[in-house]
Amino acid sequence: MYTVRVTDHFFIAHSLNHPSFGKAANLHGATYVVDLILSSDKLLETNIVIDIDIATRLLKKCLEKYSFTNLDNNPDLENALTTTEFLSELIVEKFLEHAANENVDLKNISSIKVTLNESHVASASFEKHL
Repeated sequence: MYTVRVTDHFFIAHSLNHPSFGKAANLHGATYVVDLILSSDKLLETNIVIDIDIATRLLKKCLEKYSFTNLDNNPDLENALTTTEFLSELIVEKFLEHAANENVDLKNISSIKVTLNESHVASASFEKHL
């Protein structure tokens, strides 16, 4: 299995409005380091999984809509518990959406995984098999 990983980061504010989240139910900020991993059983004819510049650009597009915003005020996320796990899945889906809109060929990609690192001791991931 071949993999390519690209990394970026973004800053958000949000609240997790559910009793199980304790103090995190209050408005708070988070800085996420984002790892996007694309996996493939075989390489393209150019001996790559994906062009790293394209993967980096698409990831940046996924994050720019949310960075430096309060997710509680985003109408697309109304009533969502914007947990780290939820945001990981959202970024995977946005990546696929942007790739499709730009006709980026993902036919050799077998899975896409996003890990959001909250700190050096905590992270959450979502992986989608294609």
